[in-house]
Amino acid sequence: MKSNIKLLLTTIIIILFSISKSQADSTYYLDFKYVLNQSEAGKKAQSFLKSRLDKGFKNIQQKEKKIQEEEKKIIQQKKLISADEYKQKVTELRKKVNDLQKERSSLLESVAKQRAKAKAELLKNLQPIMKDYMKEKQIKMVIDKKSILLGDSNLDITKDIISKLNDKLKKIKLD
Repeated sequence: MKSNIKLLLTTIIIILFSISKSQADSTYYLDFKYVLNQSEAGKKAQSFLKSRLDKGFKNIQQKEKKIQEEEKKIIQQKKLISADEYKQKVTELRKKVNDLQKERSSLLESVAKQRAKAKAELLKNLQPIMKDYMKEKQIKMVIDKKSILLGDSNLDITKDIISKLNDKLKKIKLD
């Protein structure tokens, strides 16, 4: 009787261990941030957005220099022109500064919207790739790497997913 109980307990423990082992093997992780930044489409989108932002800031800096030069001229003319004319020029200058600040905000907002659009497009294309990969490899769960404290690097599927994403999506249309 005792040997039957020991055999039953041993069998149950082995079954439970194998079930937990198979469940543990079906959970992998993916570094989404890395996929978004290092995939071909992600790199191209980031390069496009960075160049757009750089061009916009360069344009804004040129306008700032013109406004500063105009400010110097107004200050130099302060004693030569009437008080009303001086106030009018200062008011116009303030309006130009406000317009420039609006332009800067608009640029930043536009680039942020395009960045969000690019991320959404990448994620939209990534989802079916992930589903197919999970079916193919019999994976039950994929967790974002940022949610993991420590994990075996053999469970990281990031490079495989990037490879499949690069095959499917070469570029994101942002215009």
